[in-house]
Amino acid sequence: MVPAQPRLLVSLALLLALATLWGAAFTFIKIGVETIPPVTLIAARTLIAGSLLLAVLRLRRVRLPTDRRNLGRFLVQACLNSVVPFVLVAWGTRHVDAGLATILNSLTPVFAFLINWGITRHEAVTATKVFGVAAGLFGICLVIGPSALGGLSEQFAAECAIVLAAVAYGAAVTFGRTFRDLDPMVPAAGSLLWGAVILIPVSLVVDRPWTISPSRESILALVALSVFSTALAFTLYFTLLKRLGSVGTTAQAYLRVPIGVGIGMVALGETPQPTAWIGLVFVVVSVIAMTLPARRRRAS
Repeated sequence: MVPAQPRLLVSLALLLALATLWGAAFTFIKIGVETIPPVTLIAARTLIAGSLLLAVLRLRRVRLPTDRRNLGRFLVQACLNSVVPFVLVAWGTRHVDAGLATILNSLTPVFAFLINWGITRHEAVTATKVFGVAAGLFGICLVIGPSALGGLSEQFAAECAIVLAAVAYGAAVTFGRTFRDLDPMVPAAGSLLWGAVILIPVSLVVDRPWTISPSRESILALVALSVFSTALAFTLYFTLLKRLGSVGTTAQAYLRVPIGVGIGMVALGETPQPTAWIGLVFVVVSVIAMTLPARRRRAS
């Protein structure tokens, strides 16, 4: 039928937009943390994005559950998907390039697989998955290698923090499966709002935000990060889940890495080292291997 092709083109355009928004997030964070402390930046990000998603839910007439069970689930998801990884990435990008952070943080599928296989025991081990894990870990070694050889430094610690953020995202993917009984946008809004509840008091005590003087560029980066790379990106993500399904939507991960590196080069003038370029190739190959749909066996 003719309408199928325009629908597919729209879905592909949305997929590219999502990859761009999430790829740009690291550049926005890099600009934001120049004059806004990491905890305060992320507290504001979660509050703004969570409030926007809550407004979208109300427009859709979808209620955010407030019972004890769901509030507990939102709290856990907030720690795994917002509080811990957002702050680690924000702190890490103070010491490493945005493009490098994009590469290191893109291995969520690898860590999700390792957690599902080693802890929850519901992930099937295939040759493709094993190859993807090996390629991803080798890519990380290539990217972090030069810093590790130089001994313990802020850059090395920052790179490790960004990798730990990817581990947290992997755990969030696993725990996120418990939300199958809810509209997909509900846990996103609930976890972001819980993230704000946790981080705002910490920001008030640690950063004393009333004493900082953020630059115009950092404020604009914060707004763009919250509105576009968080609230709008989540909305596009859940739209694509309905249009393309989970497997099709993961294709944005292939695009996000080179787009994120490219945005860092254009906007910030970054120049990745040769080992980072090689590591990027292995990471992209790893993400593709980890997210390829499993082939169904034909009935004999």
